[in-house]
Amino acid sequence: MADDVRIELSRDEALVLFEWLHRNDEARAIRVEDPAEQRVLWDLEARLEAALAEPLDPAYDALLAEARACVRDRA
Repeated sequence: MADDVRIELSRDEALVLFEWLHRNDEARAIRVEDPAEQRVLWDLEARLEAALAEPLDPAYDALLAEARACVRDRA
């Protein structure tokens, strides 16, 4: 299976998804049935973290709140 699947996310969507993955990983809140599922979630979280500067920004909480509002409130 060499075919890649690409998914486009807005920056706001990527930040919201990163936060959810990170929070649930730390809390061990996601139930996985197979180690492959955990690996995919870790890889996705790592790729998002590498693509986003916001997690390192001192204003991260405000940036996340803005991103959540944009995603939540779009028509």
